[in-house]
Amino acid sequence: MTQILTWNIQNGKGVDDTVSLERIASVIAEMGDPDVICLQEVSRHMPFGAEGMLPDQVAELSELFPDHEAVFGSAVEGASEEGTPRWQFGNVTLTRLSVLSAFQHALPQPSQTGLRHMARQAIELTVETSQGPLRVVNTHLEFHSANQRMAQVGRLRAVHSEIVANAEHPPAFDAAGPYQELLRPVDCVLCGDFNMDVDSTEYTIMLNGTGESRFHDAWRSLHPGRDHDPTCGIYDHKQWPQGAHCRDFFFVTEKVARQIGGLAVNTETNASDHQPLMITLVLAP
Repeated sequence: MTQILTWNIQNGKGVDDTVSLERIASVIAEMGDPDVICLQEVSRHMPFGAEGMLPDQVAELSELFPDHEAVFGSAVEGASEEGTPRWQFGNVTLTRLSVLSAFQHALPQPSQTGLRHMARQAIELTVETSQGPLRVVNTHLEFHSANQRMAQVGRLRAVHSEIVANAEHPPAFDAAGPYQELLRPVDCVLCGDFNMDVDSTEYTIMLNGTGESRFHDAWRSLHPGRDHDPTCGIYDHKQWPQGAHCRDFFFVTEKVARQIGGLAVNTETNASDHQPLMITLVLAP
C-alpha cells in the first residue's frame, strides 16, 4: 500500500490568520501516515508573519517530518535585503520512499498585459513503492489566467508524452554519468492545486489522450457519477466568495487508476484555505 497526500498549505496560514506548520503537520498525522507528501505554497526566507521573520519553511518541514526527504522546487526566487538569503516560493515534496530520479519543470508563463500572474513549476520524483517505481508530480498552476493554465497543462502533458515515447523507443545509455539510465516510469500520479474546475477547458485538456498517454481523474475513477468533495472555499469565504468547490486533484495514468484503494478529502480542517487530499494505492488485481 502507498499513500500520497497533496495540500496547498498557504505558507501554513490558516483561516484564523495564524501561521503554523506544526498545525499543518498535526492535521497530516491525523489523516494517516503518508509515504509521499506534496505541498504547495511553501516559502524560504520570504518575510511574513511576525515582523522581521524570514522563515525557511523547507527546513521547518524537514524537522517536522524527519523520516521524509524534502525536495523543494522554487517557482519564484528574488533578491532580499543585503546580507539575507534570496527569498523563494514554490512547492515541496516530502518522501520516505527511495528517490530513483528527480526532475524540475518550469511551466509556461505566456504574457498577458495588465494581468497579475507569477511563474509556476512542477517537481517530478520517481519513487520506489510496493507497487513498483512510480512517478509523482507535484504542481501548482496559475490562478488568474485560464490561458496560462491551459499552457501549463499542455506542458505537463507534453512531459508525460515524452516519457511514454522514450519508454516505447529507448535511447542508448552509458553505464555511469549523466547519460546513464534514470528510471522515469509511465505510471504516474500528478497532483496539486490546479486552480481549475471540472467544467473548464483546461480540465478537459488534462484528460485528453489515449492509452498510456491518458490521465484519469482519480476521484471520478473511484466515484463515477459523484461530485468531487470540495477542496477549497469551505471556511475562507473572503478569498473564495463562490463557496465550497474543488480545484485540487489527483490525476493518474491507466495502471495507477486500477490501483486506487481510496481517496480521502479532509473537509474538517481550516489550517489552510485549501483542504488536504490523500490517495491510497494498492496492488492491482
